[in-house]
Amino acid sequence: MKTSPIYIALGANLPSAGRSPAETLARALDALEARGVTVVARSSDWHSPAWPDPSAPAYVNAVAEVATDLAPRALLDLLHAVEAEFGRVRHIRWESRVLDLDLLDYRGVPCSDAAGMEVPHPRMSDRAFVLLPLAEIAPHWCEVGTGKPIAALIAELPSADRAATHKLHTALR
Repeated sequence: MKTSPIYIALGANLPSAGRSPAETLARALDALEARGVTVVARSSDWHSPAWPDPSAPAYVNAVAEVATDLAPRALLDLLHAVEAEFGRVRHIRWESRVLDLDLLDYRGVPCSDAAGMEVPHPRMSDRAFVLLPLAEIAPHWCEVGTGKPIAALIAELPSADRAATHKLHTALR
């Protein structure tokens, strides 16, 4: 029996250990695989402007489908551990970062906990830099809770957000 997919978002706008943000995203997936998480599919790399400070370096973003037996909290903790391994320090919300890993959707099942985990990611449907790469690898994905197709969610995004987010190239891995 096939289980529903798990999706994670990847992003970076600062170099890490001499690696470009795109290289960091590829190495982060390698780090997850080294810890038993299987990467099933990965989008191309996408460019998006920094927010809320557009003068900061632009982001490289991607989305990956992964497979794991880890529970949602354990997977989120692993994502945070990999971020820390790459030099991520959480100081200020929405600051520039060497690596950002977000748990977007865990098998289509809503889940949350007292420590602040909320899945599906509460802002994913408002973000072109998440929806466009997700649509590349999961064109039939529907929003958890509403059942709204990803194409409809993308169409509802501000046109400026869609225009500012574009595919860079095929992923490094």
